[in-house]
Amino acid sequence: MKNFEWEGVMPAITTQFDAEGSLSIDSFKNNLKYQMKAGVHGIVLGGTLGEASTLTADEKNLLLKTTLSQVNNEIPVIMNIAEQSTAEAVDIAIKAEKDGADGLMLLPPMRYKATDNETVSYFSTVAEATKLPIMIYNNPVDYNIEVTLEMFAALEQFKNITAVKESTRDITNITRMINRFGNRFKILCGVDTIAMECLLMGANGWVAGLVDAFPEETVAIYTYCKAGEWEKARSIFRWFLPLLELDISPQLVQNIKLCEFATGMGTGYVRRPRLPLSGLDLKNVEKIIKEGIANRPLNLDYRKYI
Repeated sequence: MKNFEWEGVMPAITTQFDAEGSLSIDSFKNNLKYQMKAGVHGIVLGGTLGEASTLTADEKNLLLKTTLSQVNNEIPVIMNIAEQSTAEAVDIAIKAEKDGADGLMLLPPMRYKATDNETVSYFSTVAEATKLPIMIYNNPVDYNIEVTLEMFAALEQFKNITAVKESTRDITNITRMINRFGNRFKILCGVDTIAMECLLMGANGWVAGLVDAFPEETVAIYTYCKAGEWEKARSIFRWFLPLLELDISPQLVQNIKLCEFATGMGTGYVRRPRLPLSGLDLKNVEKIIKEGIANRPLNLDYRKYI
C-alpha cells in the first residue's frame, strides 16, 4: 500500500506480552483481528502504548512483519520513530521503508529539549532519507517540544511530511493549522478525551488509545461524526469518556491493557520498568472498566454509513 490518506481511526496498538515478559504474538494477532473487524483505517506501531522503549530491534521488526502479514495491504501500517539522535532516526526510517511500512510517525528528538531550528533540522533530515509519508507528532505536554505554525511552515517544502498527530490539547490549534495551511497537512487527533471536538473542528482522523479495547465504539464515533450523526456520536462519547480518561494518565499503558484483558483483547501484562497497578489505583481503574462494560452501547449501526 504505497498511497493512502491520513484519515480515520488508527489505533496506537499495544504490544502483547506473556507473564514472563516475552512477546505474545498470538495475542497481538488476536487484537489486530478485532481492530480489522471493527473497521479501523490504519495501525500505528511502536508508540508509547506499544511500549517501544522496552522492545529490541528484532522484536520491533517481528511486530512489523506480523502486522503487515495480518492486515494484508487492506489498511496502512505506520511505524513510530522516537529516537535520541538524528542518525538513529534516519536508520530506522530507512529500515522501515525497506521492510514494508506504509508510513512513519515522527517525534521530536527524545530526552534533549531541542530548539525550534534543531527540531526542524531533525525532521527535515529524516524526511530527506525516505519516501514514506510522515506524520509529525506534536505533543508538547508530554515531550516538552511544541511544533509551532512557523515550524510547520519551514517543513512545508518536504512533500512527504503530510500530517500531524495533534496532541497539544488546544483544540483551537486545529483551526489555526487549517487557516494557515488549508489541507496541506492532514490532522489526526492524538488525545482520546477531545477526539469528538477535534473531529467537529475539521480533524481528518484519530490516533486512538482505548480503541485497543473498544474498537467498534471508537470507529462508531468517528463514522457518526463524519456522517453528521452528532447525537449518535455524542451518546457513545458520553458513555466512553470515563474510559477515555484512562488514556491521559502516566499509567495509560497499564490502564488500557487492563481494559484489553477485560474485553478479551489482550493478556494484560506490561513489561518492566512498568509494573501492574495495585491497591487503590487498581481498584479505581477496575471500577471504571466494570461500569463501562456494564453500560456498553448496544446495536451500533455505524457500518451503514461507511
